[in-house]
Amino acid sequence: MVASRTVRPAMNASAVSGEYLSAASFLGVAGLVLAFGAEMLWYPVGWTAGYLVLLVLVAAPLRRSGAYTLPDFAEARLDSRRVRAACSLLVVAIGWLYLLPQFHGAGLILQSIVGGPAWVGTAVVAAVVVAGVAGGGMRSITFVQAFQYWLKLTALLIPIAVLLVVWVGDGATNPADLGPVGDTATDASAWSQPLGAGTQGLYVTYSLIVATFLGTMGLPHVVVRFYTNPDGRAARRTTLVVLVLLAAFYVLPPIYGGLGRVYADRLPDPGRTDTLVLELPRVMLPGWGGEVLTGLLAAGAFAAFLSTASGLTTALAGVLGQDVRARGLGRWRFGGVAAFRVGAVLAVLPPALVALVGVEVSVARMVGLAFAVAASTFCPLLVLGIWWPRLTAPGALAGLAVGGVGSGAAVLWTLAMPADTSWWSVLLGSPAAWSVPAAFATMVAVSRVGRPPRTALRSFVRLHTPEAVRLDRG
Repeated sequence: MVASRTVRPAMNASAVSGEYLSAASFLGVAGLVLAFGAEMLWYPVGWTAGYLVLLVLVAAPLRRSGAYTLPDFAEARLDSRRVRAACSLLVVAIGWLYLLPQFHGAGLILQSIVGGPAWVGTAVVAAVVVAGVAGGGMRSITFVQAFQYWLKLTALLIPIAVLLVVWVGDGATNPADLGPVGDTATDASAWSQPLGAGTQGLYVTYSLIVATFLGTMGLPHVVVRFYTNPDGRAARRTTLVVLVLLAAFYVLPPIYGGLGRVYADRLPDPGRTDTLVLELPRVMLPGWGGEVLTGLLAAGAFAAFLSTASGLTTALAGVLGQDVRARGLGRWRFGGVAAFRVGAVLAVLPPALVALVGVEVSVARMVGLAFAVAASTFCPLLVLGIWWPRLTAPGALAGLAVGGVGSGAAVLWTLAMPADTSWWSVLLGSPAAWSVPAAFATMVAVSRVGRPPRTALRSFVRLHTPEAVRLDRG
């Protein structure tokens, strides 16, 4: 589950970046910029800045905790099996919510490239992920994800360099001088501004910032990677390198979005924004040159699906595998490695089945909702658990319930109901601005009327004492 805790910062940073840069980063950012313009740059800014918060508040203490998973940390810090069970449920829920757009995007991309059925791409990615995770665990996935980061960076960098040369040669309109893309699209209603105007727009903007800045530390596939570092110092160095790698990557997708706005009238289907990155080379460079660039981008896209899905599956398999090992499945009992492999299958199966039945989801939107749930649950637990010794198990449970139920209900509302301009719809569509403060306040208020666990001070010493310090026991 943690590669024997021997992964060095440079390798781990590449692996973290490889699994973090999902379909939403590779495809969704360009599509959002195409549809809505520069205000959508809040997404890559927030996704990158989230690691700064992680670096300052969480990375080193979490590694020093000695835990293997987020539920392990919660149980060790609060001495409560109930908190552990609640965290396990949340890890699985967030993981499935994040896996769904990866599988859906894989089917969408295969359909866009070769015209085949969407379910084939979903099935291929699901099968490869299960085989890789179950066969090799964290150690093999680390090397694969590190390679896939550089593959994704190369897959975006080479085509955009060629396309920029083509754009300069065409003398096409500058994106800054182009009107709303809806003026050239067949369905102008598809391009309405998502962040809105006035008070509602300001609320949605700040809610997006809160979700992306604070949600990173609650993503199970991100947090589990810090357990693979040798010590807390290596965890901090890993996070610092990740910031550099993510900043280099996120320069590229917005350029695709800008070029998409220039050539919007030539796109075969401007409403399918998630496929812009793959359609743009064929539009700007017809013939074999465009096909070669599309093939390279398709390889990068599938690397994004595989790396993120593999990281999520590994994190979920560690949590589900512990439950399988403890309780078994009916009359079958499993050991450690076997339970991990069963957990990998259980992690992939539900979201893959949902994607196979053809549920339509926006890749970037679904990932944004996963961030909102993570920010509303694990962010308060980690920040207070690491920095506030008075946090109690009842307080943590109450805060997880308020944040989880609030943001979870907002997710269900957003997926089931059509969007409108009412304040009720805006509040549920972007829950982080109220669900995160509510979770923090609930944890603090309930904890103040109780007593912290007897092991709280011992846990604090372990979390905040550098490994190089040796206590004088005499």
